[in-house]
Amino acid sequence: MDNQQFETKAIRTQTARSPHGEHAAPIYTTSSFVFEDAEDARAQFANEKEGDIYTRYSNPNNNELVEKLCAMEGTEDGFATASGMAAMFTSLAAFVGQGDHVLASRSLFGSTHQILTQILPKWGVSHTYVDVSTPIEEWEQHIRPETKMIFVETPSNPALDILDLEALAQLANKHGIILNVDNCFATPYLQNPAKLGAHIVTHSATKYMDGQGRTIAGVILGKAELIEKVRFFGRHTGPALSPFNGWIISKSLETLAIRMERHCANALDLAQTLESHEEINWVKYPHLPSHPQYELAKKQMKLGGGIVSFEIKGGVERGRRFLDALQMLSLTANLGDSRSIATHPASTTHSKLSPEERLNVGITDGLIRISCGLEHIQDIMADILQAIEVSAEVQA
Repeated sequence: MDNQQFETKAIRTQTARSPHGEHAAPIYTTSSFVFEDAEDARAQFANEKEGDIYTRYSNPNNNELVEKLCAMEGTEDGFATASGMAAMFTSLAAFVGQGDHVLASRSLFGSTHQILTQILPKWGVSHTYVDVSTPIEEWEQHIRPETKMIFVETPSNPALDILDLEALAQLANKHGIILNVDNCFATPYLQNPAKLGAHIVTHSATKYMDGQGRTIAGVILGKAELIEKVRFFGRHTGPALSPFNGWIISKSLETLAIRMERHCANALDLAQTLESHEEINWVKYPHLPSHPQYELAKKQMKLGGGIVSFEIKGGVERGRRFLDALQMLSLTANLGDSRSIATHPASTTHSKLSPEERLNVGITDGLIRISCGLEHIQDIMADILQAIEVSAEVQA
């Protein structure tokens, strides 16, 4: 069956069964693997023969995870990492060095911003930020002879900005540089950057891929010749994914499609309700007609995702009071969980940025990010609406 659908690939892509005939893949908690003989060892180390040598290099559980995600994303190869940020860093560091330049969207996750502004400059790697509102044809003026990569995330965290991946891929191809897309918020179910021309696709598998807030992991997917460079860098610098975590994520992917349908349905209902609330200045959700890139989001995303961002009136203090008034939603540094989560980025995830830097990426003092979980939408809505009301009463 060569033309399996997304859900079938997520369930039926599995490592080969052992002689025990297990239905679910076992967990390979081993640091190393034995060779048949001296010639087998020599051939594997010489890359003449495929095989698992050492779990820092590869492991059956992680191999299954990568094979499954390649099938779901439409990529040729991949490399699993110990965390989402290990994936982001490795996907950059494998390709840039002294004197190189990275062109990036200004709307990036806070830790990715720190890599570009604090870590890579130690290697002599520079960067240029471009505002998401800048037309793609104007990005070209920021490309230099030493530019090696365009790095973007779409939808962005937490402002939910959308970038035209097909246009960015055409620009990257024109100049012979790599387009690297953080696809964490959309997941392979909602968006496939590689099919739109991206050369590398990165994920924090900690989020929707796990879906229950149990572990952390990352993955880098893309063209085979590029992943070979990623694999070399990753094998020798050691951001290896635990086989147990690889097993968890792979099993979780079996239910990704059905979970994302519910996440998205809840998020859209919430966004539509909040948009008319008198205590809310604005709401951003990719599949809400009021979103600035609504038509683009509808074109390249199957559904709008599970994240809703809105600005509550009253700035930083009102945002904090809103969080304190919540009775059911979790206050935690994560998203994509089965449990709904509320975050105030200005005082938490993006607090290391200056006020000016936060505004440049659409993070206002009163911005609230809601990761809509799998609870009944009426219960999610009731908690958020009562918290808006309570936080307003305290202010009065």
